Amino acid sequence: MLALRQQINVLQRLRPKRSTLSSVDRLVLGWICLWFPTACDALAIVRPETIVRRHRASFRTYWRWKSRRRPGRPAVSLEIRQLIREISIANPLWGAPRLHGELLKLGIDIGQTSVAKYMARRRGLPSQGWKTFLRNHADGIAAIDLFVVPTVSFRLLVPCWQVTYIPTASRFHVI
Repeated sequence: MLALRQQINVLQRLRPKRSTLSSVDRLVLGWICLWFPTACDALAIVRPETIVRRHRASFRTYWRWKSRRRPGRPAVSLEIRQLIREISIANPLWGAPRLHGELLKLGIDIGQTSVAKYMARRRGLPSQGWKTFLRNHADGIAAIDLFVVPTVSFRLLVPCWQVTYIPTASRFHVI
């Protein structure tokens, strides 16, 4: 507590420019360091502006390091990224392997993982749902009626009547 009070007293007496410690300050701080050697690390008189300045400088240094140019594969050009995005939007059912193959046919040498990285993200499912499938293919779907008949000996018989639609003959067949 004595060390903290002495630090506060020194900070309150400091003027805008750097001032020296008085003999009383040196005596108190020296006595604390003599009797409590582990407290010497905590005895630092620093202005808040100094801490803020050092903090800002460390952030600048960190982000300068983080955004440095790294060696490695060259970046994909903007035109190719836009082409990948346009093709993936125009063909929503195509995945990265198909799109990669199409780009190779065009003579664009790019990796499949890079294609997947720059594809447009879909919000919904990649394929159509059952409702859409049934609406689109209702003409050629076969209807099957199944039912179970228990016999006297408790065996189950499953008769099946299948009605199929044959588009060429335009008539129904019962099998």
